[in-house]
Amino acid sequence: MPAARPRHRQRPWKLKVTVAVAAASLGAVGIAVAAPRTPAPPPAAPNSSCTLKVPEDPLSAGGLATPYQLSATDPRQGACHESVDAQGAFAEATVLDPATGKLSVYHPLVVDAGTAPAAPPVVPALPRGAVVGLWFGFNGDTLTVTGGRRGHCVNGLGGSLFGQVAFCGAQAFFDAANKAVQAGKLRIPPLGRAKDGRPCPSVRDFSLVDQDQSDNVTTTYLATRDGRTAQATAANSRRGGKVTTLANGSDNRLLDAFVDPALGCTPFTAPDLTDGGRPTTSLALNELQAAAGQRNPVALVPPGDPMTLVDGKPSPAKTNLYRAGVDQPALDRRSASTRAYCRSLRTAGLDRLTSDRRLLRAAPSPDDGVGLLKFLTDRLQGSLQQLGCTHPAASRHPAAAAEPDPADQAAASDAVRTLETLKNG
Repeated sequence: MPAARPRHRQRPWKLKVTVAVAAASLGAVGIAVAAPRTPAPPPAAPNSSCTLKVPEDPLSAGGLATPYQLSATDPRQGACHESVDAQGAFAEATVLDPATGKLSVYHPLVVDAGTAPAAPPVVPALPRGAVVGLWFGFNGDTLTVTGGRRGHCVNGLGGSLFGQVAFCGAQAFFDAANKAVQAGKLRIPPLGRAKDGRPCPSVRDFSLVDQDQSDNVTTTYLATRDGRTAQATAANSRRGGKVTTLANGSDNRLLDAFVDPALGCTPFTAPDLTDGGRPTTSLALNELQAAAGQRNPVALVPPGDPMTLVDGKPSPAKTNLYRAGVDQPALDRRSASTRAYCRSLRTAGLDRLTSDRRLLRAAPSPDDGVGLLKFLTDRLQGSLQQLGCTHPAASRHPAAAAEPDPADQAAASDAVRTLETLKNG
């Protein structure tokens, strides 16, 4: 088992939302009522390496609706609990009807191993011949996925795990979706025009990405006071007693729930099979739209992405495996480099944040009490440092750092100073 990846990003993002409803209404809607109890407090430093057991056929309707079980990878490091911010794992499926090209989304539920959900998961009605892709996100450091034997699940390259990300059936889903686009069955909506007059950003825009782009999901769950979880449906929100909404620290959710509204943009949505067809977002929808509409420079997973390293060094095989799971082309060794990624972060990324500062400054961010401009500038500043754009020694993985030439290094250092001024100005 590989060692846990060092923490490298601001997370988790937990929406502190509570809904109070009379407990007497719970039984009527099928939400289990248990005697109030206080869960054991987590240790000072929660175990950041957890295991998620998925059903053997996770891409079927029954597999999607079977609760996925979270436990500690090494119990000696402490337990893992879905309701603990820094340990939450999240599942998200996107479904293609190959006959019509229609897309839909489903949010499988994650529960603590050995516990029952607060409300039974919705069983999705999948179209005949449905092609299903399933993605996982994690608020800790290293998520190990077990089971899923018939789901073609990918957790990393051999024993080198990605960390926060895993997926099942992803490449087959994107292959089918792209064929549907070519056949004229599936139409991907344009990105649209932002308030700044530019195209709306995508998950491949350098003003949004960080050192490990295209990770995690937009799924949210509800947690009861005793730590049980339920799917975040309108019915469960209204009738679930006092609940808290749990969210994944996600590039995708950052775009859909925060950046898009601040810039006057609308995310790509599809009917939610979990929640009566209400529009919802997903990683797969974002990647399809980014592939169709993102203008140059296009951010693609770089060789120095911490999730694609093997023993702290770049691995083209692991990077390509990750890219295939998010509908990105294989590395072009002639042009794909962490150094080039750094240049686009400090030029295109910084330029847009600077021009949009008035739109972003007062907008909310995933961190309570922190404006979106400060959140994004901190994020970009940290990415420049962690990828080794300013200097290899600044990276957590020096062997994989960008190793910029002196001019690049000076320019990246200037960009960091500019970001500091921008967020405090």
